[in-house]
Amino acid sequence: MYKAIRFIKRNAVLCIAIMAALITSYFVRPDKEYISYFDFKTLTCLFCVLAVVCALKNINFFYMIAQNIVVYFKNARMCVLALVYITFIGSMLIANDMALLTFLPLGYFVLTSCHKENLMAFVFIMQNIVANLGGMLTPFGNPQNLYLYSKFNIPTLEFMQIMAIPFILSIVLITITCICFVKKEELEIEKKEIKMPKLRTIIYLLLFIYSIVIVFRFVPYWTGLIIIPAFLIFMDRKALKDVDYGLLFTFVAFFIFSGNMARIDAVEKIFSTLLAKNTMLFSIFSCQFISNVPTAILLSQFTTDYAHLLIGVNIGGAGTLIASLASLITLKEYTKNNPGKFLVYLKEFSVINFSFLIIIISILTFLHI
Repeated sequence: MYKAIRFIKRNAVLCIAIMAALITSYFVRPDKEYISYFDFKTLTCLFCVLAVVCALKNINFFYMIAQNIVVYFKNARMCVLALVYITFIGSMLIANDMALLTFLPLGYFVLTSCHKENLMAFVFIMQNIVANLGGMLTPFGNPQNLYLYSKFNIPTLEFMQIMAIPFILSIVLITITCICFVKKEELEIEKKEIKMPKLRTIIYLLLFIYSIVIVFRFVPYWTGLIIIPAFLIFMDRKALKDVDYGLLFTFVAFFIFSGNMARIDAVEKIFSTLLAKNTMLFSIFSCQFISNVPTAILLSQFTTDYAHLLIGVNIGGAGTLIASLASLITLKEYTKNNPGKFLVYLKEFSVINFSFLIIIISILTFLHI
């Protein structure tokens, strides 16, 4: 019993996801359509990036970068802005979930190296927000973007024009928030001479680049399940053991939950009725309960107003923990490094995310967008 309670405490999100999947499975009994729920490309990319990040951790790669960031930027405010903007650029290039998997560990190393653990919840939340909102400008910045971009054959220039104002607004708010809530305190770090094995470093970075290539679909995603484990088996088996498999199963459970929700007739009827009234607001509302990717897939069947749907499912990534599945990555990473602080994190996460959501909706409504 003690072990079970301990497991639940350590894997609260996974347990909630499994319960949600089981409950919805009562209304939508398992059948052959269940297989269509799973985004195997996303799961593969998650595994590949997690494995390579673990390998890079084991050679102190992130500590080396963290040390250089502190030495260069010198104070807490500038370091936090650097971490946020690195995550922002990453979300535009390699998608929000991959950016978080890559740069959350960097945030952890920077803060722990400077003994600023008190800022960790805030920094992780801001990295999460910038990953969700910062990736909205490009078709491949978020999974829902890529889906709608392909579904409606949206021209690239038009896509970026649609998202330009929400994107600029989000980045301005994120920057102001970091400046207002992080003091300009001088930081110090214990400099350590870090010697990283050159060959392993080069190979791990090449494997990371290969993971990005998989995200861009330049090569079949399944090749990552062969090439990356093959190298790590010989070079760092511990990295494969350290992969957060609980996070992978959390995504699997939420895929089942979201897929089932989309097949419940009552839910579908409500969506169809409300969508006609305000596409953007309803898509934002829907994201809060079934996440933004399932919302994009579901609502795209009932509207041709792809512009407001696109804005809605991007902005809707802010709000609840399940508004964007990428938020689960941040939660998992935070609770792993700060056990027992789930409720503290949830409170701060909710206050900041809903504040962003309300402000952005208000401004866009005022601008009649």
